[in-house]
Amino acid sequence: MPFAAVVSPPVDGRQSETALAVARGTRRLLTGLGFASVTELPLASGRRADIVALGQDGSVWIVEIKSSVEDFRTDRKWPDYRAHCDRLYFAIPGHVPAEIMPPDAGLIVADAYGAAVLRDPGEHRMPAATRKALLLRFAHASAGRLHALFDPEAASGSF
Repeated sequence: MPFAAVVSPPVDGRQSETALAVARGTRRLLTGLGFASVTELPLASGRRADIVALGQDGSVWIVEIKSSVEDFRTDRKWPDYRAHCDRLYFAIPGHVPAEIMPPDAGLIVADAYGAAVLRDPGEHRMPAATRKALLLRFAHASAGRLHALFDPEAASGSF
């Protein structure tokens, strides 16, 4: 008899309901554009990117979610993300004014059901070594998370 499991991702608890909804809609958009994505990916700089998306051509986008004006105004770590991607986007819910977002970054507006790109950013290609390191982080995190869904005890080392 084949093994069947009902799996669901663990609840992180760091994100607001608004941020989770924006992430869901943004990831749906990215999937439609041919990207695979992971959330909360630790970067070599020690920062953690909200969404990292990997295109079929190897391009890497980082999407920083801002759920409110206050969230944007108090967070100054986002410029560091440029070194870890080819394109940097902000994703916001409809109630956040688009005009406060940096004009040189891409802009996505999203809710829990979908998203739309309002503005594409310029491309700034990563060096090959940075790309390789990021792709390894992406693959390792993705595989580890998938394993944890199917075998939480083994993935945590507590079997």
